[in-house]
Amino acid sequence: MSAPTPAPAAPADPAPPPPAPAVARVRSRRARWYRQPTLMVGLVLLAIIVFMCYGAPLLTSFNPDTQNLLEPLAGIGQYGHLLGTDQEGRDTWARLLYGGQVDLRIAIIAVIFPFILGTILGSLAGYFGGWVDAIIMRIIDIVVAFPFFVLVIALVFVLGAGEKSIYIAITAVGWVSYARITRGEITVAKRQEYVLAAQSGGLSSLRIIGRHLLPNVITQSIVYAMSDIVQDILAIVTLSYLGLGVQPPTPDWGTMISAGQNFLTTQWWLTTIPGLAVVITGLALSLIGDGLADLLRTGAS
Repeated sequence: MSAPTPAPAAPADPAPPPPAPAVARVRSRRARWYRQPTLMVGLVLLAIIVFMCYGAPLLTSFNPDTQNLLEPLAGIGQYGHLLGTDQEGRDTWARLLYGGQVDLRIAIIAVIFPFILGTILGSLAGYFGGWVDAIIMRIIDIVVAFPFFVLVIALVFVLGAGEKSIYIAITAVGWVSYARITRGEITVAKRQEYVLAAQSGGLSSLRIIGRHLLPNVITQSIVYAMSDIVQDILAIVTLSYLGLGVQPPTPDWGTMISAGQNFLTTQWWLTTIPGLAVVITGLALSLIGDGLADLLRTGAS
């Protein structure tokens, strides 16, 4: 007798098809962003700073502008003042928190204007080339011939002290970096097949730039904007220190540093703590920028 023939094995379920490269890349990038220690540390630091500044009513009961001439230059913890008072009896802790609101708000708004202007001009220069590119690049060469801080200070001095002058000066000087970044990215991207296909399909130049090119090249400008906010904060603090920025009695870190330097040997915290606030804020934004750059490089590989 012959051995029974074994029954044929059931066919295995077919393996699921691998995800498309673009989908896999997006999923991988989403899974990796929170594993970037540099990015996470920067985000946590910035979140703490933003919460402390914009949650100031929860952290102090003092008005940053209220003077008490009976308690000038109070020490740390005296009369219920966590960081003492300044020469006019104003609560230093309250002025530190509310001053952070002012500096962060101005710095973020001051980045938006040059970001938009530089992106538009850089897109036009990179896509059209020719005389459009030549004119824009010559203007950029003129602006970059002067140091950023020197030109901003000179423009604010001419325009007059105040928040509006800060916006105009930073926009007039800061747009060139975004224009150069965008121009370089679009000069390369406009030779890609999807752009050539859009041109063959009869799409207008503005639609190709806005719908197809900018979404693919804007990330580099966003990464640069994080470090640009640091530069803007330093510019705002410098202008306020020189008396050209935020005007009293509005609290501001630069004004606090300038006012406290006369008491550096006795009440050192009046200058040191606002200076540390500037350093920590700049560190947080720099870490975020570095983390985003590392994330983009990893995603591109």
